[in-house]
Amino acid sequence: MLELNFDDPEKLVTVAHALSTRSRVDILRLLVTKNLNVIEISEQLKLPVSTVANNIRILEAAKLINTELLPASRGAMKVCSRNYDDIHIALNQEKSIPKGDIRVYEVDVPIGHYSDCEVVPTCGMANAEGMIIREDEPASFYHPKHISAQLIWFRKGYVEYLLPMEIPGGSRIESLELSMEICSEAPNYDNNWPSDITVWINGVEIGMWTSPGDFGDRRGKLNPAWWLDWATQYGLLKTWKIDREKTTLDMEKVSSVNLSQLNLEQSPKVRLRIGIKPDAVHQGGINLFGKQFGDHEQNIAMKVHFIPEEETE
Repeated sequence: MLELNFDDPEKLVTVAHALSTRSRVDILRLLVTKNLNVIEISEQLKLPVSTVANNIRILEAAKLINTELLPASRGAMKVCSRNYDDIHIALNQEKSIPKGDIRVYEVDVPIGHYSDCEVVPTCGMANAEGMIIREDEPASFYHPKHISAQLIWFRKGYVEYLLPMEIPGGSRIESLELSMEICSEAPNYDNNWPSDITVWINGVEIGMWTSPGDFGDRRGKLNPAWWLDWATQYGLLKTWKIDREKTTLDMEKVSSVNLSQLNLEQSPKVRLRIGIKPDAVHQGGINLFGKQFGDHEQNIAMKVHFIPEEETE
């Protein structure tokens, strides 16, 4: 049995994140009676191999499963097994809140509320009622209607957001998290369409993620009825975290950029840019999902973990 409590908050957060999606729970369910390789899991859950592999990495990072490379008819295959039959989370510990307790500031920003953009076709946007601008006309991205967007796509360029950061002056920031549902942008869709997607904060590049594809093998769980079956359907939920030492993506280190380089204390806002660099190896575009499209009912979510000034003394 795996025991979790507030004595090890990082482990608690890691396991909670690993259990936060239905697909990862379904993988653990499949491993109840026997070990399976990635392709077998993909076939049983009817998910792309790339999606299963990504979820396997997250479960392995949380130590909920173990993987082993075994010989196969063509090379090697990764075989997965469960590490625990039970998980117990104790949330009722009677402890006083210590001085220096970390507070959390959260903000949810609709994807259409960007403050700046520069995009190249293919490009467009839609909301729950229909298309809101004419496709493949970059100038339309400046139309006031863009604030209602629930799905945005473009082949090259970027969108930029100004996110408020309303925390007490003098606070010590411990970490900043950003999460969003995102994938590549291909004609119609293509599950094998890599794209090098980069994220910047306050002008500093924090890391790049290669999206494996533009996913359309099934309908997105939240997509409105009018959305066509042969178009992009869903993305992957990705979480970047910057602390005092490094930047991680889904709990794996992607760069050495840390909080001290972002100058967060000098401004009451965070400038977030999401885009494709002109020299990217894979210029496969971006689909960015709001809470009414894709698989995850959320917009761009930011969390700032901080300690107020009076508690740091």
